[in-house]
Amino acid sequence: MTAQLGTSATLDWDGPVHYVDFGGNPDGPTFVLVHGLGGSHLNWDLLAPLLTPHGRVLALDLPGFGRSEPGSRRATVQANVAVLRRFLREVAAAPVVLVGNSMGGMISIFTAASAPRAVRGVVLLDPALPGGRRSLDGVVAGQFLLYALPFVGERFLWLRRQRSTPLQRVRDMLRLVGVDPDELPAEVIDRSVTLLEERQDVAGMDKAFLVAARSLLKILVDPRPYRGAMAAIRVPVLLVQGDRDRLVPVAAARSVAEAHPHWTYVELADVGHVPQLEVPDRVAAEVLGWLEATAGTPSPA
Repeated sequence: MTAQLGTSATLDWDGPVHYVDFGGNPDGPTFVLVHGLGGSHLNWDLLAPLLTPHGRVLALDLPGFGRSEPGSRRATVQANVAVLRRFLREVAAAPVVLVGNSMGGMISIFTAASAPRAVRGVVLLDPALPGGRRSLDGVVAGQFLLYALPFVGERFLWLRRQRSTPLQRVRDMLRLVGVDPDELPAEVIDRSVTLLEERQDVAGMDKAFLVAARSLLKILVDPRPYRGAMAAIRVPVLLVQGDRDRLVPVAAARSVAEAHPHWTYVELADVGHVPQLEVPDRVAAEVLGWLEATAGTPSPA
């Protein structure tokens, strides 16, 4: 079993909520890192050490993902917004910088809009965004169509698990999000494989994944409340988008950035859906530079 980065802890909130405290500079801000659909705290292994010299860093596993097995809880976007709000209140205990990737970006937007006193800034790394459907990757669109269909999605995940090893599933997922598995440190792959192998409630995790995916799709089909949450954010926002993201078209990010000119928008060339794994040094530099530039910035009217 590979070594875990940071200090691992598990809360009991109607079921386990696992998180990792990477430690860090107590004089800086607290960063709370929020993974995407199918992700976990492991998605932050390369970025977190670059942030710890500048602040405290926490990464949680939302219920239904990572080591937070779902039990009887639902894994919808809004259910996990409630969990994240509680985490900010009871664990972080200070206004934080939310850093969300993919679905975690969506959850961070809803959280910042609904709990403004708990958040001092938001970093969105290729967040799930409405729009850009015409340029959506065919393979990605096909997979999400399967996820959306009752019984079909469950069967698809079951068959994939039967026909591939945990290592194959990890490598396939990395390729889908634009990461070359051979370019990552071996221990990052090993920790992800170990996590899959140690899961107890496999069927429950599959169900949670599909509930989350269907919830996310429902929000994107009728994005009016989501756009309203974006408009309600009153703290600085950094939106980072890879221009080769197969899951969130770059056109969608450009449209959102244009609609929110007070946000800071950074587009990364030749980068896919998880820049914190592909170009962690660049992401850290952008985050830290943005924090310095926005220190003391008044909230937009």
